[in-house]
Amino acid sequence: MTAHAPTIAFAGIDCLDVDVQVQISSGFVGFTIVGLPDKAVGESRERVRAAFTSLGLALPPKRITVNLAPADLLKEGSHFDLPIALGLLAAMGVLPADEVAGYVALGELGLDGSIAPVAGVLPAAIAALGAEKGLICPAAQGSEAAWAGEVDILAAPSLLALINHFKGTQVLSPPEPRLAEDELSPLDLRDVKGQETAKRALEVAAAGGHNLLMIGPPGSGKSMLAARLPGLLPPLAPAEALEVSMIHSVAGQLAEGKLLRRRPYRDPHHNASVPSLVGGGLRAKPGEVSLAHHGVLFLDELPEFQRGALEALRQPLESGRASVARANAHVTYPARVQLVAAMNPCRCGYLGDPALACTKAPKCGAEYQSKISGPLFDRIDLHVEVPAVSPADLSLPPPAEGSAEVAARVAAARALQAERFARLAPERSLRCNAEADGQLLEEIAGPDAPGRALLTEAAERMRLSGRGFHRVLRVARTLADLEGSEGVRRIHVAEALSYRRLMPGRSG
Repeated sequence: MTAHAPTIAFAGIDCLDVDVQVQISSGFVGFTIVGLPDKAVGESRERVRAAFTSLGLALPPKRITVNLAPADLLKEGSHFDLPIALGLLAAMGVLPADEVAGYVALGELGLDGSIAPVAGVLPAAIAALGAEKGLICPAAQGSEAAWAGEVDILAAPSLLALINHFKGTQVLSPPEPRLAEDELSPLDLRDVKGQETAKRALEVAAAGGHNLLMIGPPGSGKSMLAARLPGLLPPLAPAEALEVSMIHSVAGQLAEGKLLRRRPYRDPHHNASVPSLVGGGLRAKPGEVSLAHHGVLFLDELPEFQRGALEALRQPLESGRASVARANAHVTYPARVQLVAAMNPCRCGYLGDPALACTKAPKCGAEYQSKISGPLFDRIDLHVEVPAVSPADLSLPPPAEGSAEVAARVAAARALQAERFARLAPERSLRCNAEADGQLLEEIAGPDAPGRALLTEAAERMRLSGRGFHRVLRVARTLADLEGSEGVRRIHVAEALSYRRLMPGRSG
């Protein structure tokens, strides 16, 4: 007899249908899994055998063959345990084969028959909804699967509970969707004293979704400012929250199956490798740039990152996608992030301070900053100096304006952008000015005559690239939105140009 238990394999956040075919036949006693399984899938044989033993079930003394179809697709991960076990139970006549075939199943089995959480339950639930099937998943991830919509979900704590449910002696209650809790004490801009120019740049970055680079000595507040950016951004829209949660689900980082409601903030250490930043590894998992999708990726001590890792970020920053190509896998993850980077002006950090700078100044500063390549530097919209905070600023009371007031202005500017893009480019689903390009950018950000004359002259003197020219236009459009101005004027262009620095190692 042959039984079928549907499940899925992952290609990024996309799900590929896999049919677990279990056949029990006469012949040499054995238990074989075929269909290009990796080591974790091959070890399912022993976990399933032990789980059956804990339930008082014995495998029949026959030849058991498990085929994972399609056979030429690599099968990775421990989530194949549960569908293999269900296929066996159906082939043995313990469970009705037609009912098992109506569910997409995934879960890892413990030796005692318990069902442990696995990665990717949320995208699997959405795939099950599209295939008009139910979903069987671990009990701990039932609330995660419930966000997929009208799906028949069986969230079982153990294999025994699942068997009892199918036999009618126990009823598994449908899970309820849950949201992740907000932070108890969100970070506030009131904690940062002084640094008014940097705060202004942070507000502009939040309003338009622009990338930001802060350069300043140690202790000037760069990390504090970056950590407060998520508090200025508007909350995730429902579609954004679902997309972000799917990426975290595939990475196995969706805590307690709760849908994320706050924009991600990722701050990897500067020793991060290329796969950890852009994705990859043995199973082509999402990297930090994808885990920060629709949120903030903060890179502190930017020149200390590996050169190859930084260069690998160029394509995701431009396209909003991180493509991972391997001999056995080619997957693409969403990576529409807002990059915030911070760096010291030189290795010792005190370039420009006669009392603290090293004897190699200013050459050490040029060498240190030149570690950032011109193409990466060009992809950052806002470059701002963050000077050391004076004792006089530290002794002042907290500023009157905090994150709430700035976030209100950011929300108003974002609302203007959303209305504009819905009117001019409804098919593109653009969210902010940083995503506009081509003819649309010229249409929405074309400055008045004095502004265009200033921009043309500055572009020639600063030797701006085409990308740099358009990024100035985007920032100018955001400045006009913060002011509530219908058009981009010369004053907006002038402020946008003030946030562009010469590329590292270039003088003049």
